Amino acid sequence: MHAKLKIGNVVLDNNVILAPMAGVSNQAFREIAKDFNVGLVCAEMISDQALNFKNEKTLAMTKVSKDEHPISMQLFGSDVESLRQAAIFLDQESDCDIIDFNMGCPAPKIVNNGAGSALMKDLDLAYEIVSAMVESVNKPVTVKFRAGYDLTSINAVECAIRMEAAGAAALTVHGRTRSQMYSGQCDLDIIKAVKAAVSIPVIGNGDIRSYADAKIMLDETNCDGIMIGRAAFGNPWVLKEVVDGLAGKDHKQVRSFDQIYYYIKKQYAALIDLKGEAIATKEIRSHVSWYLAGLPLNKRVKEVINKQDDKTILLDLLEKYFSIITKEDYDLVSIENLCNEF
Repeated sequence: MHAKLKIGNVVLDNNVILAPMAGVSNQAFREIAKDFNVGLVCAEMISDQALNFKNEKTLAMTKVSKDEHPISMQLFGSDVESLRQAAIFLDQESDCDIIDFNMGCPAPKIVNNGAGSALMKDLDLAYEIVSAMVESVNKPVTVKFRAGYDLTSINAVECAIRMEAAGAAALTVHGRTRSQMYSGQCDLDIIKAVKAAVSIPVIGNGDIRSYADAKIMLDETNCDGIMIGRAAFGNPWVLKEVVDGLAGKDHKQVRSFDQIYYYIKKQYAALIDLKGEAIATKEIRSHVSWYLAGLPLNKRVKEVINKQDDKTILLDLLEKYFSIITKEDYDLVSIENLCNEF
C-alpha cells in the first residue's frame, strides 16, 4: 500500500498526480482523471499577467468544480509583484487547494519572456518570487522545475534547497533539462539527489507510462509521489493502472471500445459546457486522435475527424465507427467506406 501524500495542509488519497498540461488538463479532462482515482489534478498553467488583467479566458481557467478536489492551479511568469498578486487572487478568489509555480515549461514563447524553465538560470529571482507568494497566501505553494537549463548547468539540487528555504510545501522535478525538451531519457539520479537534499515532499515527473515505470521511479529515487503527463493523453486508464498497482491491487489495464467511446463523448460534452461548441469541436479532435491510438484504421479515421467542424457530423462519424469495430466480424473495408462518406 502506498501512503497518503500530504502537501502543506492538503492530504491526498494517494500519491499519483495528473500533470499540468497546456491544452489538455482543462476541467473537462481533470474530471475524467478524477474518475480514474488520481490523488491530485493540476490545471493548465495560467499567466500571472493575464490573471491580473482579469482576462476573461484566464479567469475561466480558474474555475473549479466540486468533483475536482484536491486541485492545484499553476502560475507562470517572472515578475515578483505580479506573481504575488496573482497568487493572492488564486488564494482568495479561486477554489483551488494548492498554488503551484512553473519553473519547468520549456516552450520558447514562455522561456523567451524569462518565465518557465528560464528561471533555472536565475535562482535568486526564483527564490524571491516563491518567497513573496508563500508570504502572501494561506494555501500551500509548490514548485515544478527541471534538472537544469541545459546539460552544462544541472542545478536541480541547488534549486530544490532554495525553494524549500523560500517556503515551498512540495517540489516536482522533471528529470530533463530545458534544452532536452521532451527528448532523451528522464534522469532518475537527479530526482533521487533532490529527494535526499530536502525534507519536504518531492514528486518525480518524466517518462511514467505504466505502473512498472511508476514503481521504478519511486523505488530508485525514494520520491514521495509521481506525476503523469503525456502518457495520459487519450489514455486516462494509465492513471488507474498506476493508482491500483501502487495500492497492491490488480492493475491490468483494460480499455474496451465501449469505454473509449464513452469517455470521448463525456469529455466532448464537458468541453462544450466549458468553451462552447465551436471551440470544443476544434479542441476535441486532437483528443479523439489520442483516444483512437491503436484502434483499427485509426490514422484514416483521424484524417477524417480532423476535417470536421460540426458537432453532429463528428458524433455521427464516431458512433458509426465504434458500431463497426465492436462487431466481431467487421472488416477494414467497411471502415474505409465509412470514411469515404464524410
